[in-house]
Amino acid sequence: MTDFAEVYNYLVKERERLNKELEELRVKIRPADERREGSPFGKREEEATEVMEMEKRIAREKQTTESLAKINRAIEKYESGTYGICDQCGKPIEPGRLEALPYASLCLNCRASQSKNIRSRLTP
Repeated sequence: MTDFAEVYNYLVKERERLNKELEELRVKIRPADERREGSPFGKREEEATEVMEMEKRIAREKQTTESLAKINRAIEKYESGTYGICDQCGKPIEPGRLEALPYASLCLNCRASQSKNIRSRLTP
């Protein structure tokens, strides 16, 4: 059986790490006066590079924010005494699933059903 107190400590540490990562991502926006100068291809190359870097940063920020939301939800469930219970069917989530994904909110059956429903909506 999974030691939920140990999992809770992991989730709290992971939340701290993700918050720090988000903060660092938001600080990485370079002001206009710090931009490179003297590129042989002029301003267009610099702007293209900045756009690409911004897109990567925004994607990473989105991914980190989504992970943080899952972690926060798992912490809330632990603190309310419902950690390890499926949000959909109310049955216990398999211990192996919680070990692999400490922020899992659905049991394997409900997750599989959810994935199947999504696939059926996407397939014409």
